[in-house]
Amino acid sequence: MRFYPPLFFQRIWVQRFENEFRSCTVKLSKSFLNKNYNGSIFGGTIYAATDPFYALLFDQLMQRRGFKVRVWLKSASIQYLKPGRSTLYFTITVTDDMLNEAEHALKTIGKFVKAYPMEITNKNGELCATVMNEVYIRNLHQGETPRVAY
Repeated sequence: MRFYPPLFFQRIWVQRFENEFRSCTVKLSKSFLNKNYNGSIFGGTIYAATDPFYALLFDQLMQRRGFKVRVWLKSASIQYLKPGRSTLYFTITVTDDMLNEAEHALKTIGKFVKAYPMEITNKNGELCATVMNEVYIRNLHQGETPRVAY
């Protein structure tokens, strides 16, 4: 994912996926490519960095549980709390409870929609932004044909 163009050119680096796609840590490096007029990381870069990861993790995890799914970010909101004047970081984790809730919904109603929080911090651990990502998961056993985005 480091060379995926929408992330690469904005200096968004996946540092690691852990525990068989249960967790992901991401680094946003400040550079001339993503710096705004006041010297901090452009808000759109911060917002874009949060876009794919819950969907990616849920997609991998639900497929490993035997589901054919379509997963995407249905909506998102961000609150900027402090300018990102240095490298920013975030880690997200999908818990057993989150997976079990999604699996139950997919088995009973065929879809799952839920918002999850994210916290973006600077290198000193100070909170710079909070994000809510609403994930949409559709069980494709109910008719839609799976497609790969790349």
